[in-house]
Amino acid sequence: MLVVFVGCVIFLFLIDQVYEIIRMVERIAINANVNLIYVETILKIIGIAYIAEFGAQITKDAGQGAIASKIELGGKILILTMAIPILTVIIETVLGMIPGSS
Repeated sequence: MLVVFVGCVIFLFLIDQVYEIIRMVERIAINANVNLIYVETILKIIGIAYIAEFGAQITKDAGQGAIASKIELGGKILILTMAIPILTVIIETVLGMIPGSS
């Protein structure tokens, strides 16, 4: 319980910096005329990665390595699921750049 508490306290101290980073990324995306849906999806993916890593580390500290690996697997599957729309757009863009493709 102490590890979870300390992890949450550290996160609460850093929340202002995380908020500023998110706002900066959104401003850059707006200036670059990037669709904010993609930026939001990428930020969600990063959040899932951090949460999965945090959960896995807590369970490893508790001596539950098997559960930690399942948490990591679940995080990776969620990331892949959320990344599919972005990957689709990238593939369509690349295919549109190839001469002779329709």
